[in-house]
Amino acid sequence: MRFIKTHKAFCIFLILALTIVLVAVLAPVLAPRDPLQAILSDTLKPPCDQYPWGADKLGRDVLSRVLFGARTSLTMTFSLVGFLFVFGTALGIISGWCGGLVDGIVMRIADIMLAFPGILLAVAIAGLLGASSINAVFALAAVTWPKYARLSRSLTLKIKHADYIAGARVVGTPTYRILLRYVLPELLPTMLVTVGMDIGTMMLELAGLSFLGFGAKPPIPEWGAMLSEGRSYMRQAPWLMIYPGLAIFIVVVIFNLLGDSIRDWLEPRRPLDKDNQ
Repeated sequence: MRFIKTHKAFCIFLILALTIVLVAVLAPVLAPRDPLQAILSDTLKPPCDQYPWGADKLGRDVLSRVLFGARTSLTMTFSLVGFLFVFGTALGIISGWCGGLVDGIVMRIADIMLAFPGILLAVAIAGLLGASSINAVFALAAVTWPKYARLSRSLTLKIKHADYIAGARVVGTPTYRILLRYVLPELLPTMLVTVGMDIGTMMLELAGLSFLGFGAKPPIPEWGAMLSEGRSYMRQAPWLMIYPGLAIFIVVVIFNLLGDSIRDWLEPRRPLDKDNQ
């Protein structure tokens, strides 16, 4: 109870985020229809008792597709941020700890990747690989990992010369134990805050790739792809864009606010300057 009172915002947005994940997991139970079932006689049917959120150009239930789209969008997003967290953090630690040639090679590759506009490079990579959910995740991972690698490297360089690290070396502690026991725990709060802040951004970028035709392929329900399919019928059937757009907006806002609350919780507070007390 004390933790809840102290971190009310974190608890509220965590509950909302878990609710979204639960909805995605229970999509087969909550969805009134099969999201892939096409009934051509119900093409572009407006919201009614039979179709609470209307039907699309093939007569598929929009509500069911939005619910199943949550599974696709969240799976892609969590896969992406999970890969970035593990790979980028590990590469940054290795680069900062080893230094020398290893550090030079990793950082020069990172500089090359950062020299290009991220989303444009992701579109180019996804275009070369072909449209699919996996390729969209890989394309964004390829242009985003330098951010995590550079951040974890800079933190590793600060910790590397600390007295307790020198003491661990003197007593003969193996390098892998130093990294796991001393370096990684110091990095985790900052890296977790970065992950929390990036979930919403990564979801938007994945939806953008799908909207452009480089992400999930039809008939897989995915919010960005649903927006792309509905844009041709924006005047005739606006519900095709309203509901997927609202889903993206609500989920991104909740995860962004959750990231802010994680930052407020995990980031250490700076001590007040005595002169300002």
